[in-house]
Amino acid sequence: MNPFDLMKNIGSMKEQLEKAQAELAELTATGSSGGNMVVVTVNGKFEMVDIQLDPICVDNRDVPMLQDLIKAAHHAAVTNMQELIKTKLGPMVAGLNIPGMNFPGMGA
Repeated sequence: MNPFDLMKNIGSMKEQLEKAQAELAELTATGSSGGNMVVVTVNGKFEMVDIQLDPICVDNRDVPMLQDLIKAAHHAAVTNMQELIKTKLGPMVAGLNIPGMNFPGMGA
């Protein structure tokens, strides 16, 4: 490949990655557990930005159950965010090796 063509492609890739980062900042995904007793929302950086608890699941006598529900809801939200990222950004970042993300065209 011509080095000048490579430089053009690098600039285009940089623009695409910046656009992808901006899009990720706007994405949110939710996950729930216990029949929606616990609902967790994560952003595109996989940070928990909201948690909603049904008052019925807040029982001082069963804190371990609540902890398990929160972990399960968080895991579901992260999984949903990964799927959302694959759907929205998969074609743009196909071929990039991003740990934990198997984009279409990457051959899992």
